[in-house]
Amino acid sequence: MSTYSATLGGRTYTYDGLPALLAAASPERSGDRLAGLAAESARARVAARWALAEVPLTAFLAEPVIPYEVDDVTRLIVDTHDALAFAPVASMTVGEFREWLLSPAADTAALTALAPGLTPETVAAVSKLMGNADLVAVARKVRVVTAFRSTIGLPGRLATRLQPNHPTDDPAGVAAALLDGLLLGSGDAVIGINPATDSPKAVRDLLELLDGVIQRYAIPTQSCVLSHVTTTIDLMERGAPVDLVFQSIAGTQAANASFGVTLALLDEAYEAARALGRGTVGRNALYFETGQGSALSAGAHHGVDQQTVEARAYAVARRYDPLLVNTVVGFIGPEYLYDGREILRAALEDHFCGKLLGLPMGLDICYTNHADADDDDIATMLTMLGVAGASFVICTPGGDDIMLNYQSASYHDALYLREVLGLRPAPEFEEWLARIGLLDDADGTGGVRDVTGKTHPLMAIGKERAA
Repeated sequence: MSTYSATLGGRTYTYDGLPALLAAASPERSGDRLAGLAAESARARVAARWALAEVPLTAFLAEPVIPYEVDDVTRLIVDTHDALAFAPVASMTVGEFREWLLSPAADTAALTALAPGLTPETVAAVSKLMGNADLVAVARKVRVVTAFRSTIGLPGRLATRLQPNHPTDDPAGVAAALLDGLLLGSGDAVIGINPATDSPKAVRDLLELLDGVIQRYAIPTQSCVLSHVTTTIDLMERGAPVDLVFQSIAGTQAANASFGVTLALLDEAYEAARALGRGTVGRNALYFETGQGSALSAGAHHGVDQQTVEARAYAVARRYDPLLVNTVVGFIGPEYLYDGREILRAALEDHFCGKLLGLPMGLDICYTNHADADDDDIATMLTMLGVAGASFVICTPGGDDIMLNYQSASYHDALYLREVLGLRPAPEFEEWLARIGLLDDADGTGGVRDVTGKTHPLMAIGKERAA
């Protein structure tokens, strides 16, 4: 184990091993405090960053933060590392890497080529030396494009997940929220439901509801019911209309085990989803969700800070070439991200790290009702992540998920972001909005036409379910 040190204000701070150094260099957050990993003071945090800036990038390959022998995520990271792609930055320290990322040399093409050569620990380390504006500036340069029935991540585009959850999975309630979202131009990333139960019958009913709407109205999007991967595999074998396979994942083998997941199981799901061939413009068929603190809450963090463990989850995601990766930044609660400031920082870190590793990153910009956050924090996060080039955001009716009991962005919030930043929906979805009479492009901004008080073909969704 290597020892790292820095002297600041006449005191020398010493850190035994990379995990201790990375934890001490992390911006303040309640989860690291809970785990006993945070720096003892602001001065100690600065000293740790000073020491971290001098660490060679190659050190993260030589000294895994979790031993190779005990963790399959570590083995995945090490065994799939692309040394050729890493070569352009292999001689740099973490500090030098930061300066390069912020330079014109690190353009979209260079960052795309570099992605297979970067490890999660490398990008986590450099993020700890960056301010919020730095995280935005670098992430904005990265473009990751994926496709299934719609194309996600193109320049000048912002997609949305339409989330029509219902506390009892009532079809009429789901249909009402679905109609609301479609009429407000949401749903081009995915129409995704968190089911109230993982019952195969309930999940299949929801899948068939969504597939029926998508097929009847020829909507160029994909559906997903966010059941456990084993339930989804079983339903695929039984002929259910599965578009995307979903699973929550984490950055350690033990944390994934707490979700009932192994890499072998994800391998099986990946092959099964691609074999269905339900995509029309692409074959990216998996959808992952992550979040800082999940490994700590499972007692499976191995003494590694929560942001570094989160970045390791992206190595798992990268293995399966997903359509969407969503960090649910504020959902885990104030025990891990205490307030709006900590949630914002985590959102920017996750987006930055995921994009550098080559993932199509989106966010559920959210908070639980017992966190020290409010709707202004949602607006701030939404705006900054829009500027940073997020591929998609989660949208719920009125910004209030009545099933999961947390606050998120609304369909209207996505319209705001598209308007102020000049962003448009996924191209296939935008064409559909025009065909169905919802696109209002008179001013060239790609807005959505108001159909309040008017008849519209989509209104049948709600009427049929109500009947």
